[in-house]
Amino acid sequence: MTDDARVTRLIGMLDDLEADIDETIDLADALAASGDLGLLPRLESELDRALADRNAYARELLGGVIAALGGADRLPVLIRASAVDLGDDQDGLAAEIVDLVQADPDTARKLLRPLTEDDDLTVANRADWALRFVP
Repeated sequence: MTDDARVTRLIGMLDDLEADIDETIDLADALAASGDLGLLPRLESELDRALADRNAYARELLGGVIAALGGADRLPVLIRASAVDLGDDQDGLAAEIVDLVQADPDTARKLLRPLTEDDDLTVANRADWALRFVP
């Protein structure tokens, strides 16, 4: 199965309330480990759809895959996703953001500082929060 086909399958599983959780997580982990940067645009589009659909579970899993593939360069995407209140605790997404900030503090500073002045105060506050983890 190609990586693109695996993304299609993952999205279907994230939308299916009956999908096996362990299988879904295993598939997300396999995509994260694939190293296929070409998947990022589609994953980010699906993350946007998950936010619009208010699917916190999909946000967590897709955020993890995006973080693993894109690294600190994807911090703005993850911060904006984190700024959407879906009523969940966001532990997984917050951990991904903190890990990226600590792994690449220079990139984190460069990408997050402008977000602290975002017109959306929730985005600005999340960026400010993330910067607190710069070593």
